[in-house]
Amino acid sequence: MKNLKVRCSSLHKLMTNPRGKTEELSATTKTWLKELVKEEVFGYKPQLNTPAINKGIDYENLSIDLLNEATFKSFVKNEERKNNDFLTGEADIVTEDEIIDVKSSWSLETFPAFEEDAKASVKKAGYEWQLRGYMMLWNKPKASIKYCMISTPDALLKDWDNQSIHKVDHIEPTKRISSVSFERDEAIEEKIIERYEVANRYYQQYLKELTSK
Repeated sequence: MKNLKVRCSSLHKLMTNPRGKTEELSATTKTWLKELVKEEVFGYKPQLNTPAINKGIDYENLSIDLLNEATFKSFVKNEERKNNDFLTGEADIVTEDEIIDVKSSWSLETFPAFEEDAKASVKKAGYEWQLRGYMMLWNKPKASIKYCMISTPDALLKDWDNQSIHKVDHIEPTKRISSVSFERDEAIEEKIIERYEVANRYYQQYLKELTSK
């Protein structure tokens, strides 16, 4: 039976804790596993297509350019996808000792300009788990999320959109970047592996149930 392979961007769904102490997995994790099994058996992939998502994907290099301008570095987009027995991921930037993941904010209204808000955003989105997956795959001691606010391309805007919260080139580069960092933790990685083993068992049970219908 095929084993579960977890994308680093979905690792937070694996690590959502169950409400009851006697439960092995949370309802969120079980729902996610069922979705993966349906995709596997029925042969489809969900598509997320919004202007905010497209900005983050299609114009990622502009955020890396902003990061380089603000830090006087020469970061380049990583194109390598790594895998181990249960994880798969493609980090944005890989340096000698750090993983950097770039998040392009949709507007000044959604950009977490303050450290407190950036940390809250990372926690809500589960990005810490994504970074921990990358650190495992690339064997790096630290990782960080860089929220970048670049001007939204006209192709993504409607006539009625507020230009003042989207056109930001006049603002200093350093003010348009917020960072949240993490260090590698072996104890947390052990918990990830333990949770994976339980989830993989459920995944195979769901896979068996659906394929045998």
